[in-house]
Amino acid sequence: EFCKRIGVTKQENMIEFGSLESCIRDDLNENAPRAMAVLEPVKVVIENYEEGKVETLNVANHPNKPEMGTREVPFTREIYIEQDDFREEANKKYKRLVLGKEVRLRGAYVIQANRIEKDEAGNITTIFCSYDTETLGKNPADGRKVKGVIHWVSADKAFPAEIRLYDRLFTVPNSAALEDFSESINPESLITKQGFVEPSLVTAEAEAGYQFERTGYFCIDNKDSTPEALVFNRTVGLRDTWEG
Repeated sequence: EFCKRIGVTKQENMIEFGSLESCIRDDLNENAPRAMAVLEPVKVVIENYEEGKVETLNVANHPNKPEMGTREVPFTREIYIEQDDFREEANKKYKRLVLGKEVRLRGAYVIQANRIEKDEAGNITTIFCSYDTETLGKNPADGRKVKGVIHWVSADKAFPAEIRLYDRLFTVPNSAALEDFSESINPESLITKQGFVEPSLVTAEAEAGYQFERTGYFCIDNKDSTPEALVFNRTVGLRDTWEG
């Protein structure tokens, strides 16, 4: 598809890197199974969920391809969500978790944030929530609307992972045109996160592509990753956010 898009020419030509990324993104969106990973975790405690209980949820591997089947995802009283998926206060456009309001956990229940704990520096360490027991796979019985959906992993059952966010190496389209190409090296071409992934990813095959829901497309590193120390590399983001 990429070759079709760029065509064939006898002249030397500069092809936008975004064109290649777009083709990769389209292919992975169509074919990559979904999974959940939390890159910048904050703990959520669901206070009205039974301590020690582990509920096995069946979650679709692809929203548009039922033939790709389902996977088992453990749900527990304590989970991790992304730090960016919670705010103490927010406007109506923010469709994630807000103190005193509800959001749906992907493939699971509707939860409401009731209170928080912070450390001495003012950082949120724990979000205390309650869940609606009748909302697994269905809307609230009283008809109230819950618009936001966020991803999560079980704090007890998830596996720690190093997640490498690769980006473009240079900040300009043609670094060869510069007198010193090193001046255009992107300082954020690699950002490493220490996060958590759902248990199904422990058995991921080397270089098999996955969509980490709401995050991007990733594959397991075929050299550095082990079952005891998982490493995932970003192939491409969910959308092109490059402004360089």
